Amino acid sequence: MTTSEINRHANRRQVLYWRLLARLFDPQEQPALERTSMAVVDELDLPAALLDPSVSIDTVVQRFPELADELPDLLTPSPADGGGADKGNAATEAADQVGTDEVRRAALVSKLLLNVFATGSGEVTAGQLAAWQADAGWYQRACGAEPGRRDGVLSAVEGDLVRRMRLREVLADPALARQLTPSMSLIEQLLRDKSNLSGVALANAKALIRRFVDEVAEVLKTQVQQTSVGTIDRSVPPKRVFRNLDLDRTIWKNLPNWSPTDERLYVDRLYYRHTAKRVTPARLIVVVDQSGSMVDAMVNCTILASIFAGLPKVDVHLVAYDTRALDLTPWVHDPFEVLLRTNLGGGTDGTAALELARPKIVDPRNTVLVWISDFYEWQAQPVFDGLQAVHRSGARLIPVGSVSSGGQQSVNPWFRKRLKDQGTPVLSGHVRKLVVELKSFLT
Repeated sequence: MTTSEINRHANRRQVLYWRLLARLFDPQEQPALERTSMAVVDELDLPAALLDPSVSIDTVVQRFPELADELPDLLTPSPADGGGADKGNAATEAADQVGTDEVRRAALVSKLLLNVFATGSGEVTAGQLAAWQADAGWYQRACGAEPGRRDGVLSAVEGDLVRRMRLREVLADPALARQLTPSMSLIEQLLRDKSNLSGVALANAKALIRRFVDEVAEVLKTQVQQTSVGTIDRSVPPKRVFRNLDLDRTIWKNLPNWSPTDERLYVDRLYYRHTAKRVTPARLIVVVDQSGSMVDAMVNCTILASIFAGLPKVDVHLVAYDTRALDLTPWVHDPFEVLLRTNLGGGTDGTAALELARPKIVDPRNTVLVWISDFYEWQAQPVFDGLQAVHRSGARLIPVGSVSSGGQQSVNPWFRKRLKDQGTPVLSGHVRKLVVELKSFLT
């Protein structure tokens, strides 16, 4: 491939990326960039809709199905070309094709980034939010991630879109409410505004919260389902059923009965696996900071607590707090009801939660206290002293910075250092990490 051809491919990519930057920072069209970009897209035999930010990616893919295979992993690093020192026309044509493919990739990347991050300003409708959520799913696939989980910048963009909605009016219209796709940002707004809703709007809000709770619960159940509680109790004779048959041991023990003449193994005795477990009831106390910065922790932890509450011989207690503490244990099996009883926002005073939680520690050696907070406490020293006393009592203390799908967390450095020094470091905020810790305690 000649130098001029290399420069031509580079120039076409630059045009598309300059247009992308221009539209991200200024929604007004730059005529020269628009005309040149249209010429590039047309030359690539790509649809003009790629340059129209008002057209959703779903619509583009529906009209041009062949693009659906190009979008996944589009933004992930691709292996370096290992063509070596091949020469001749074939190598030149291959190089030219690579250059063309890079320009095509630039056009698709520009479409993804514009649709997801150039969200403008002003009021947002339910349909626009739903379209953005679908586009965000395509962007996540392009990054090699699982669609639906928001963290970092995506979460901030979605939160801004939700705040710009006339949410109460949307909820009051069942047709519009059905267009909403539940997400953490939307659930946060619903929980904050639930006291101002009534009638149809309140019913639609509850339905959205219920849908989101059920979706998150399915994910968390998959992570928890392998949890086993207790150790094998060999004092209990094994149940003599086929599923408990220990085939390897049976063969090994009966090997002396092998008949070379008949070429058969005669079995005198069958051996079965012990499956009965010696179980000591475990008490799990979950304390969640319900201040405004901890909304995803509140949602995830109430669902997680309900899942563990459904396990045999696990006694789960749930406490939420801001400047006051609320014992939500009576509703721990129903996270939907728990969330409706929470009031997000306000200050943070963990001493109120300690007053509720510490009397629940009856058998310290068989108790785990999970404390989820960013630890920006109004009374830092008394809260730390209380947590230290729990740790010294012999109970298992698991401090967690947050419990989010993406693992984002911001923890008071003062608490982080002291908790680490006493041997109970603050866990990473990803919900999977907490699941692993709880499973190790219950096993």
